[in-house]
Amino acid sequence: MRVSVRRELTRLSTAICLILCAARDVVGQPALPPKAKADSAKTPAPLFTKKDFLVAGGFTVGMVAMFPFDERLAKHLTNHGAQANNFFKNASTGVEWIASPGSYVIGGTMYAVGRLGHFDRVADLGWHGTEAVLVADVLTYMLKGINGRSRPFVSNDTNPRDYKLFRGFGDGTRQSFPSGHSTSAFAAAAAVTAETGTWWPKSKWVIGPLMYGGATMVGLSRMYHNKHWASDVVLGAAIGTFSGWKMVQYSHAHPTPLDKALLHVSVVPAGEGQWALAWSGTLP
Repeated sequence: MRVSVRRELTRLSTAICLILCAARDVVGQPALPPKAKADSAKTPAPLFTKKDFLVAGGFTVGMVAMFPFDERLAKHLTNHGAQANNFFKNASTGVEWIASPGSYVIGGTMYAVGRLGHFDRVADLGWHGTEAVLVADVLTYMLKGINGRSRPFVSNDTNPRDYKLFRGFGDGTRQSFPSGHSTSAFAAAAAVTAETGTWWPKSKWVIGPLMYGGATMVGLSRMYHNKHWASDVVLGAAIGTFSGWKMVQYSHAHPTPLDKALLHVSVVPAGEGQWALAWSGTLP
């Protein structure tokens, strides 16, 4: 008996949700308090911890678990019934734009509004979210090029095991693994969840499900448009989640010169209807 589209999508969504639930103690973790920040200056925090490896292991298991379902899910999502669904068709296009290029547009706008309006938290959120998406996208681009996995439409959803080493560079049809839109969406979701968690620690139970739920919809939309396999989406979710969380965590614990410059610059009135850029902070 054929498995329904709904049941297959539920499996994929559940797999991603279970991974994120396992990671909830680390993703969206608040920034270090003042005393911890002072201590970290003497003893820098390690880049990766045991918890990180456990979460990475969960993502790896989820990705491997999706490999057997890649072909089946692709065929179900591209059948006539699914493609004729107007809700899926309209919603999938919208959420994809929000992920890319929307994540850069939204992040840049938030940063600009924060600096112009002197809303430091808004500027932090916009800048760190943009940083996270940029880092995640660079990693994804390199992996796409190296793996050279063909997109589902190339083989009419019949060959998810078609890899050609380094053929992904310059060939858009071989840039399937991992999903770039999913990476961007989960990077933004992780950054927003982690950043707001520094202001309101309990917000991860409210903002987290909303942000990660939206990111999951982005991944499903890429499968609906026959651009990615299910395993592409899970790997994209892993890269994006780690990028967003790490960028926020270490930017707060160990601000880079770029962070210090961009997050302390503001626009102030200079008299006679003119404006000037001002920088505030502590000199080294």
